[in-house]
Amino acid sequence: MRTKTSNQGGFSYIWTLLLIAGLSISTVLSAEISATAARRDKEKELLAIGRQFRTALARYLASSPNGKQPEYPESLEQLLRDDRLPGIRRHLRKIFIDPITDKAEWGVIRINGRIVGIHSLSEQTPIKQDGFEPDSALFRGKQHYKEWVFTYPSDALILIESEIPLGITP
Repeated sequence: MRTKTSNQGGFSYIWTLLLIAGLSISTVLSAEISATAARRDKEKELLAIGRQFRTALARYLASSPNGKQPEYPESLEQLLRDDRLPGIRRHLRKIFIDPITDKAEWGVIRINGRIVGIHSLSEQTPIKQDGFEPDSALFRGKQHYKEWVFTYPSDALILIESEIPLGITP
């Protein structure tokens, strides 16, 4: 006696393969979206930390002892512990970890041995290319995070290139 066989057995297999392929693609896309979101968060953190360094440099300059020409710090540690005046002043609460490299190492911009700015050491290309706050507008179109230089004032590199004095003693 012959039994009736179904021709639909192959279709179930194809549908299962398509379902697995679809799930795999959605998992990969989800991982990419998550990685991009994490990188954007790190960029925001870098911008926030850079603003804190910029503010600390401004406070250091503003708190120069009376009668002395304002000077930039010789080291980042002087932003943590400024002992130029009686009592200890702290312009920065800690040396932050670079969120892009995950290291407490920063590129330092110096003029006459004094620190006028910092930057990340990362060679990665930033996701953010436009839409910066006015104090970071010079970051527009930069190809590497290391080009996001946080100086005080924010346009200090332009002033330096133009040879306009920044109140730095030799």
